[in-house]
Amino acid sequence: MGHEPVVPTLIGLLARRAQDAGEREFLRFGEWTWTFAEIDAWTSRLAHRMIEVDGIEPGDRVALMLPNVVHWPVVWLAALKAGAVVVPVNCSYQRSDLTFVLRDSGARIVFTDADRSGLVHDVIDSEDGLSGVRVVDVADDGSEHFPDTAPELRVDAGTLANLQYTSGTTGFPKACQLSHDYWVRLGWVCAAATGLGSDDVLLTSQPFSYMDPQWNAALALTVGAPLVVLPRFSASTFMADVRRHRATFFYVLGSMPTLLFKQPPSPDDRDNDLRLVFCSGIPVALHAALEERWGAPWREIYGMTESGVDLLCPFDDTAAVGSGSLGRPVPTKQVRVVDPADPAVEVADGEPGELVMAGVPMMGGYWNRPDATADVLRDGWLHTGDLVVRRPDGGLQLVGRIKDMVRRGGENVACAEVEAVLERDDRIVAAAVVAVPDEVLGEEVKAFVQLRESVAADRATAHQILDGAGEQLARFKVPRYVEFVADFPRTPSERVSKPALKARAADQPGITHDFARPRS
Repeated sequence: MGHEPVVPTLIGLLARRAQDAGEREFLRFGEWTWTFAEIDAWTSRLAHRMIEVDGIEPGDRVALMLPNVVHWPVVWLAALKAGAVVVPVNCSYQRSDLTFVLRDSGARIVFTDADRSGLVHDVIDSEDGLSGVRVVDVADDGSEHFPDTAPELRVDAGTLANLQYTSGTTGFPKACQLSHDYWVRLGWVCAAATGLGSDDVLLTSQPFSYMDPQWNAALALTVGAPLVVLPRFSASTFMADVRRHRATFFYVLGSMPTLLFKQPPSPDDRDNDLRLVFCSGIPVALHAALEERWGAPWREIYGMTESGVDLLCPFDDTAAVGSGSLGRPVPTKQVRVVDPADPAVEVADGEPGELVMAGVPMMGGYWNRPDATADVLRDGWLHTGDLVVRRPDGGLQLVGRIKDMVRRGGENVACAEVEAVLERDDRIVAAAVVAVPDEVLGEEVKAFVQLRESVAADRATAHQILDGAGEQLARFKVPRYVEFVADFPRTPSERVSKPALKARAADQPGITHDFARPRS
């Protein structure tokens, strides 16, 4: 791939692909497909419309509230051709969420569809300071009569491309400022790590407003391969879609691998064209079984919205299977494992510490949040808030979040560690561990557990689950409380939203099984 990306911008990559691979398929939504040349022409026409009709100028913010339809990447790339900054808006947002994002970003225009235009218009018409925001329904974007060559505007690697709002699991969401260089490097690094080429087929199912389909699009532009976009993730149909589209690569995260594996086995499982799978949060106990079942290597990749991609396990590293390793830094990143109380001090191998990193790609800070930026980016190092240990093989292993801990008496319990043990139980689909107040110990360990359909959600099952966990965890880490739930509220990145889970449990408490033990 070379030492630096050859083309510095996303729109430059699109122009390059339209020139050297114009008739190749770029985007596939359902049974509809578009070539690189078709998307290049469409985005140019729409960019002209934004400039001439909507008055969009370089640096203006363009909000985009759409489900997984082709108009999402088209509006994204068109806005970038107009020199604008795209503000992805989660389709699940309601009035309060949408009002906040439109005000905070200063968006001048919102591209949406008929299903959401009523909400958008209602917010704009009734909330102070938003009356001048324009709304465009993508069903008729009005671009057909404009030139299909890109506007002559200066866009370079440092030009801001996205205000990418984080999931907002604590407080209001923060917008990461992501440049063209960020997206180009993300696609470039992943292309180098995978060795994918124009003969491959990429597939994604997460909401396009989230990071993953966007970096998949950057990867597709980098290697000249088609990107298949599913309407949503469905564990029951996902692998059938992989076979039907002859996908060779996909990325899944959070609960997705567990949900996929817990689908009934099929004789068709290995009847696919998969070559590679990237995943964040591969269940250690399922890793080898995932590879065996679908016949392709699954490798861990670690990153954040703030930093793109940071660590990965190479596909030829078979020792990584079932190891729990997050891998090693990509060539453009440097990492340290430091004492959270004194970041100047690196901890010893095998000791937990905060993962901090420097290098590229990296966000340019949080939009309108100088204090939050200064707290996370210190002397060029991004403080992730993740606790890791450095393994004997040099890899890094995640042990929890600094703020996702239970402080039980004199002991610290990493929620992620307990969750991983619980999810090894075949009866469990997913688990989330939280801290609850305790008069004596300060905090106690509570587990919310989603069971498979055929398993009884009763005290006997809870007791059996905790007995199994007690064989793998220190006694103080075994949950005292168990509450069974039908599902979990999740962030756009498919991680459990623990603030929303706690709020739901407070408003609609379920049956909590208390397994009190002698104080220690």
